Amino acid sequence: MMTNVHVVLRKEDIDETALADGKVAVVFDILLATSSIAAALSAGARSVIPVRDAEEAKAVAIHLPEKSYELVGEREGRTIDGFHPPAPLFLQTICPGKTVVLSTTNGTVAVHKAQSASAVYTASLLNSPAVSEHVCRWHRDKTIIAICSGSSGRFCLEDFYGAGYFVHCLVEQGIDATKLSDSAMAAWLFYRQYSGEERAKEVLFAARVGRWMAAYGLESEVDYINRHGALSSVPKLERGSFGLELRDIAPTKFMKEGRSS
Repeated sequence: MMTNVHVVLRKEDIDETALADGKVAVVFDILLATSSIAAALSAGARSVIPVRDAEEAKAVAIHLPEKSYELVGEREGRTIDGFHPPAPLFLQTICPGKTVVLSTTNGTVAVHKAQSASAVYTASLLNSPAVSEHVCRWHRDKTIIAICSGSSGRFCLEDFYGAGYFVHCLVEQGIDATKLSDSAMAAWLFYRQYSGEERAKEVLFAARVGRWMAAYGLESEVDYINRHGALSSVPKLERGSFGLELRDIAPTKFMKEGRSS
């Protein structure tokens, strides 16, 4: 029996050949890349161009019209010189009407590694309900691979939790729980143990990256990222004029009050 939903625990575990066999990939980097992507697109960014490093970001920027873009990125947790930090709350103040060229250590690399899939989306706690609804509507006959970006080869607790929330949303959309792989079931069970924004906050601040963000005074960013289902953006990877880019394909853009499931 075909497995309909599977969770990959690190970007290094992606099987690009298997993805190319008609799979649908959904990438998670809860702290911070995929949350920043959802926030930027919901705030009116024209698109997000995910790149693998600062050099690639600068090479893309050369071809973009002056003042039409913002360079955003970090490397191993440090904001790249000359770039804006990839923080969701901050990005919403600078990205309306702009193209965001985004370079992160893990999330944007995971997006590139997933590009062989038949369709690639990014999701977070902010927009998993919207992404799951779209995936169930348009890809119900496909195998869905939820990809946790991880952190420089390490497993990340927050990505696993985010994937579990996404699986929960899929089940709510009618996906048969018996079609979950063991990794998808494990993620879903973990989410259910800490469902709701108050319990989720425990997970986010217990995670290594969450502890680091708290130490640097970024609690407000984590609190924002924890707003389950607050955004309706559905970022989909497309081939654009300047390479791969993520565009919001949601039929309408609106912000709802945060809710937990």
